[in-house]
Amino acid sequence: MSRVIHVDNPGKRRNQARRSVAEILRHLGRKAQIDEEARDMTAMLVFLLREIKHTVDESANAWEKRGYWMKVERFVRDWEWIPELAANIDDVIRHGAWDLLPELLADLSPHFDDIKIKTMTRQPSEWRGAYRKLLTEAPAVGPY
Repeated sequence: MSRVIHVDNPGKRRNQARRSVAEILRHLGRKAQIDEEARDMTAMLVFLLREIKHTVDESANAWEKRGYWMKVERFVRDWEWIPELAANIDDVIRHGAWDLLPELLADLSPHFDDIKIKTMTRQPSEWRGAYRKLLTEAPAVGPY
């Protein structure tokens, strides 16, 4: 019996989500005001951060099963900033406190500085409607 190789593994999905966050941060940095598109992009950041957290948990669980305890601990510690930042951005969106957004984006940006963007590959259709979708969800209680 041959090995099953998953091409859509957590690492690949995490890297794709990180690239999307980096592109959205670049787009938001060019915005002079918070318009409908900026709200959609900000909401998409919440969804992408949740996806990154989910992939971190998937990888950690797989490594725990193999007994890589030290690797899991270091890896999870490297990503422990995600739930709080995602919750803070979610709060800004739900309470309309858009004046707090630049500070949160400044906190988020250093985590994605390692991603080099030569050309924008993400289309606005990827985040269109994210604001409305986020607001229709029940507010999260506790970390994501």
